[in-house]
Amino acid sequence: MILDVYMAFISFILYLLTIILGKILVPFLKKLKFGQTILKIGPFWHKKKQGTPTMGGLVFIFGILFSLAIFVPWYFVNSISLGDNILETDLMMIKLLAGLIMALGFGIIGFVDDFIKVKRGKNLGLSAKQKLVLQFVTASLFLGTIYMAETYYCGTAKTFINIPFFGVLNLDLFYWVFSAIIIVGIVNAVNLNDGVDGLCGSVSMATAFGFILLSKIFNMQGMGFISSAMFGGCLGFLFWNFHPAKIFMGDTGSLFLGGLICALGYIFGNISLLILFSMTYILEMFSVILQVIYFKISKGKRLFKMSPIHHHFEMIGFSEKKICIIFALATLFFISIGILLIDINQI
Repeated sequence: MILDVYMAFISFILYLLTIILGKILVPFLKKLKFGQTILKIGPFWHKKKQGTPTMGGLVFIFGILFSLAIFVPWYFVNSISLGDNILETDLMMIKLLAGLIMALGFGIIGFVDDFIKVKRGKNLGLSAKQKLVLQFVTASLFLGTIYMAETYYCGTAKTFINIPFFGVLNLDLFYWVFSAIIIVGIVNAVNLNDGVDGLCGSVSMATAFGFILLSKIFNMQGMGFISSAMFGGCLGFLFWNFHPAKIFMGDTGSLFLGGLICALGYIFGNISLLILFSMTYILEMFSVILQVIYFKISKGKRLFKMSPIHHHFEMIGFSEKKICIIFALATLFFISIGILLIDINQI
């Protein structure tokens, strides 16, 4: 009951804090002329969004880090006072901090990318190669920390994944390579999801809700605090970003959220569940891959009217608000499957 109150309080505080910070940041970014440049290949009606301030992800990043700077130490002290296993508490604290640092690292990569775009006045920031190298370095540092921490506190690091209906698969050293690919893939999939007003915020809020449920089921306070902060931050950001958007989160926000989602998945310790919780983002990414493959095979024909697939829905007449609702509900559907598979011991 106490944990419920604290998580609700964190979400509410982050909601208010994000709205307040947005009231400061939106006019500030407008004054600096940090406006988004709209790609010509997108839906033509998006051109009217040209100049909308970007880097809005700073709003919830500052809010989330500020709140967790207060509540994570409280969690540590409270765990000790309740007589929790000190080694388990230490390990959880290391994972929490490593996860937050990884998310912040991805956010910094996004910030640099956004800044270059703004300065150039074009939707061209860091090259794909530069971003991938930086992202793999960031993911590898996080995974290296997890490996060393689990080896020190548990004697050995976890290298297996649970595959629903098939059982456990031990990947040994390849687990870490596979994990790096998964993290970078999901982070970029979240980035692709940020294509219409309120979409990435809505889907990420639904994903955070799923992790809140997990923290309740398994009584994981640390994960509960982070997921509650993410939920409140995304909800507050939607105040500014829901259609018509007054600010965009930019790569700054979407890469940070992608890193935070991956951090939560690895704090929980289940890659299969992380993939299910991220399925909406992953399907967005695969819609782009399928579009490219089909275009080449068919010599110029398109599988979707436009990719990522949220633009396909736009092209067939769905409003941006409707797309947000559908994608958020789809995310909750995948989350419910994941939780159901846990209940029947298949994940």
